[in-house]
Amino acid sequence: MIGKPRPSHRTYVQILRRMTPEQRLRKAFDLSEFAKALFLRDLRTRFPELSDDEFDRLARKRLDNCHNRDY
Repeated sequence: MIGKPRPSHRTYVQILRRMTPEQRLRKAFDLSEFAKALFLRDLRTRFPELSDDEFDRLARKRLDNCHNRDY
């Protein structure tokens, strides 16, 4: 939907604007770690039969496929 931002989004942006650059960077790292943890948990749920080594290889391969190479 295009138009006015939802109140929750507006509040979130206001909170971000009050943060210091260091706090915003820490929040970005925290969100990145959280997203990776969710990804790994879901992957393990989908492939419970894999050994730890096989799982690590699969996770690295999947993460490599998602990596942004446009920098």
